[in-house]
Amino acid sequence: MLTLEAKPLTQAAFEPFGEVLDARTSPSFPINAGRTQRHHDLARVETLGDNPRTLVSIFVSQPVSLPLTLTFLERHPLGSQAFMPLHEERFIVVVAPPGDTIAPQDVRAFVTDGRQGVNYRAGTWHAIQSVLEREGEFLVVDRGGDGNNCDEYPLSLCVHVAP
Repeated sequence: MLTLEAKPLTQAAFEPFGEVLDARTSPSFPINAGRTQRHHDLARVETLGDNPRTLVSIFVSQPVSLPLTLTFLERHPLGSQAFMPLHEERFIVVVAPPGDTIAPQDVRAFVTDGRQGVNYRAGTWHAIQSVLEREGEFLVVDRGGDGNNCDEYPLSLCVHVAP
């Protein structure tokens, strides 16, 4: 079994897998007569394959127990998938680079601070939604359309969160 320690989520560390969504660190500009700050173009939304369309959903996830034991990672080969917490929910992010197989040494684990979201690039292997402490609601942007857009890869791993 692969054992990982989830590190704090940063854009530099997450770069190979997608983008970190964080209004505290992204460039912005005023709109709506100066009443709103627009944090613009935070993620590259990818919709590939036949008849793609962008989906906007809300996921409600139950908290996981720690250490987190996972038996597979999944990927979406036809589109990106973004998760943004709606109520400052912290969550664990486990990722591996795109490819047909997963090398254990390439798997990474991160823990968000509750105000960060992530956008997984198309084909990036990732764990299922793993919210900490309490039920979580997430705004999710991903791909709908024709074709199989979810693959699973069996992998036994255990994730610890640093105190």
